[in-house]
Amino acid sequence: MYANTASRPAPSALPVRPDGPAHRPLPWLAAVAVVFVVVQLAVVVPGSTPSWDETVYLSQAGGSAPPAFFSAPRARGTSYLVAPVTALTASVTFLRLYLAVLSATALVGALWVWRRLLPTPVLVCAGAFFAGLWPTLFYGSMAMPNLWCALGALAAAGWVARAVLGETGLAAPLGAGAAVAAVTLMRPADGMWLALPLLLVAVRRPKILAALAAGLLAGCAPWIAEAFAYHGGPVARLHRASEIQGGLGWNIAVDDQAKALEGRTLCRPCDIPWKRPGTTVWWAVLPFLTAGGVLVARRAGRGTVARVTIVTAGFLAVPYLFLIGYAAPRFLLPAYAVLAVPVAECVVYLFTRARRAGRPVGLAALALLVVGHLAVQLQVLSRVSASSHATGAEYAAVAGALHRAGVRPPCVVSGDQAVPIAYYAGCSSRQTTGHDASATPAEVRAGARRVATAVLVAGEGQPPPYARAWPRVVLADTRGAGTYTGYLAVPATAEPSRP
Repeated sequence: MYANTASRPAPSALPVRPDGPAHRPLPWLAAVAVVFVVVQLAVVVPGSTPSWDETVYLSQAGGSAPPAFFSAPRARGTSYLVAPVTALTASVTFLRLYLAVLSATALVGALWVWRRLLPTPVLVCAGAFFAGLWPTLFYGSMAMPNLWCALGALAAAGWVARAVLGETGLAAPLGAGAAVAAVTLMRPADGMWLALPLLLVAVRRPKILAALAAGLLAGCAPWIAEAFAYHGGPVARLHRASEIQGGLGWNIAVDDQAKALEGRTLCRPCDIPWKRPGTTVWWAVLPFLTAGGVLVARRAGRGTVARVTIVTAGFLAVPYLFLIGYAAPRFLLPAYAVLAVPVAECVVYLFTRARRAGRPVGLAALALLVVGHLAVQLQVLSRVSASSHATGAEYAAVAGALHRAGVRPPCVVSGDQAVPIAYYAGCSSRQTTGHDASATPAEVRAGARRVATAVLVAGEGQPPPYARAWPRVVLADTRGAGTYTGYLAVPATAEPSRP
């Protein structure tokens, strides 16, 4: 009896990939990575400037301005990621190139974890699907945490799936723990929502459990230390983070996420007309592709892989679909990255079945759908990139006007859009109200006696009482906020530059 049992392969053993060129995924994954970088360099990078959130992360890492106020929900991972570049140069183009290449390399690395679990066509299709989404392409070269959370989640799920399927040794536990730590370092909440399903999946595997718990704690450590140092402890910081995010609780944001896919990087509030519902067709089809992929994976003996992906992606999507009252396409990137696996299972199956059945019309129809999907993604990407470039140009225009008016480093900027404009101007940002409040009116007024200070007002807004008597200067006209006006306090030592 024992001999017969030992002679049969363990049902949980990892599949053995046949040898041969057709089963070597690295060249194909490298091709996906190259296209990923090329599209970013062609569409996103030219004319790109730092966005509002990017200026906060970049300023922490020695960018071209003093550190901006770091609010409770943020984490330091992105600043650590860009620090090697910001320590050397203030060039935005170099930063974009660095992040584009690094994100493409990380995409290959995350997919490489799955190479023993998936056939090469499925693996490559998963990478192409995720890399072809406009939020993935747009944020590939951005100093933002969400794409890195997505790639870390994909890698972590792969390592856990390998462990559940019987892989021995320390590679899987160490890989899973490191991936969870990286995600948590970027966004602690995402790290928690990632670790929960993986802990449930690996509940009977002590090594994986210990590694996941250690990774979660290691990734949270800087955030926790900072909470004690500046926010009154982790509980107080969580409470403040919830306030800034509008209060975490039951909020159905599914419709908001659908609207945002037409090209809104942030939809808050999202009570806007839905002008381009066609951009959401792929999103509406996603659950059906996922369900089909699960069925295909089960028939192919990859049911465990399918379960890991579905459970993980579901947990990652829950907070952004049901627990916050606003939307941004980047929030769901971790869920999309993991769902790319069952989606690829379904797509590859459909193409394979049509080819084997000798149905050229069916193959052509499938190819046309894929091309149409990619065309929509590129169209939205182009529109979002153009809008982002225009916004950055407006920030630069206001910053340039401040320089001409004598507000030059060292300086302080407060008021409307003060955080990004201060970064562009090389100034400190000091807000007296709102999420980024870091000074009192008395402190700003006292500081204005020492360094050049500007209070920005957009459109028909009014300056705060402490700045109403300061000289008023019209700075620039913008498409979104209207005319920017500055109320300036420039000490005698900081004279305006002559045209």
